Amino acid sequence: MNFKTPVELAEGACLAAETKSRRTVAQLLVLGTLAGAYIAFGGFFMLIVTQDLAGFAGVGVSRLMGGGAFSLGLMLVVVAGGELFTGNCMMPLGTLAGCAPLGKVLRNWFWVYVANALGSLVVLFLLHRAGLLRGAVAANALKIAVAKTSLTVGEAFCRGILCNWLVVLAVWMSMAATDIAGKLLAILFPITAFVASGFEHCVANFFLIPAGLLAAGEGAEALLSPARLSLGGLFRNLVPVTAGNIVGGVLFVAVAYFFVFRDRLRRSDGP
Repeated sequence: MNFKTPVELAEGACLAAETKSRRTVAQLLVLGTLAGAYIAFGGFFMLIVTQDLAGFAGVGVSRLMGGGAFSLGLMLVVVAGGELFTGNCMMPLGTLAGCAPLGKVLRNWFWVYVANALGSLVVLFLLHRAGLLRGAVAANALKIAVAKTSLTVGEAFCRGILCNWLVVLAVWMSMAATDIAGKLLAILFPITAFVASGFEHCVANFFLIPAGLLAAGEGAEALLSPARLSLGGLFRNLVPVTAGNIVGGVLFVAVAYFFVFRDRLRRSDGP
């Protein structure tokens, strides 16, 4: 076969968790910033593609095309290299197998989460200064941000679970491929599905909601935007979405596959 089996993927995920848990804070900050920037590139690509497509081809087609465009972000992370918080929700598989201590996994999550936010905001700043967040693109960003910050806590949490179940599966399946084309194809459909379905991704929201704030006005005036589009709305979205992303990746991928393959994964010298 020219692809890895599920049990080989589980073994590879343990090795990856061990490697990630040993990275220095400096490495996590650089790789995390790059990953946040890559997701922001995907987010902006989605804004460009969908800015006028809904009225022309319909909402469903617009979401489908936007999801395909957004998949650029994870493709860059996986192929070019990066530390993505949502993808790293697979790391507890290594903890359960004795390859990656929980404390080091939590350390990874903290610094990568911070760096992902930083990378997203750097790209947003550059796009704003370049004059690219204007007109129909700005209106699209504002519409998306208002919709995201108007979700209830329960809605945001459940959409976060569904999202990262697919995102971590996209990373998982990309590990099965032995060439770049296979990796890209494995990423394309799960990411397109999560975007088209309206699920919530915390790292994407590091870019999309602040983009809406910028589109609504300049500086503090952005906080006067309608509905719940404010800094408070940003955090009301991010907290439940992040919690949901953790549950989706850890429970439905890491824990599930450890349960199935635990006899092959446990280390005799584990903690």
